[in-house]
Amino acid sequence: MPQSLANVAVHLVFSTMNRQPFLADDELRGEMHKQLGGASKTLACPPLIVGGVEDHVHLLGRMSRSITISEWVKELKRVTSIWIKQREPKLAEFQWQSGYGAFSVSQSETERVVTYIENQREHHRQRDFKAEFRLLLERHEIEFDERYVWD
Repeated sequence: MPQSLANVAVHLVFSTMNRQPFLADDELRGEMHKQLGGASKTLACPPLIVGGVEDHVHLLGRMSRSITISEWVKELKRVTSIWIKQREPKLAEFQWQSGYGAFSVSQSETERVVTYIENQREHHRQRDFKAEFRLLLERHEIEFDERYVWD
């Protein structure tokens, strides 16, 4: 076949270092989501939605055929860390956690995941980030050792 075709959706999740509420300000959080979306688009990984709350983000995007998931996440974190420190000097201590979660999303589940990301505030009235992330790992049958999940 002379052409490479793909439609691979991935739900990325990562938190701020030690789940600190660096993104508590609504305006700043909204701008961070735009920065993440723009950086993802630049990497040829078009975002379908970006959301989250004060201590973590969710990004549902389509994978580029020319980049790995780890390269994608590393660049998202790098670009947005630089951006937030320049925009808000008081956040000079800002860091993302070193790890991330990446979950495959079938075409038939895309809208459900979009809705889930849109409703992050509501979800976090019921459970914190750790509980949410554990649930995602379990739903996707990803084995994990609790000692190595959290920064």
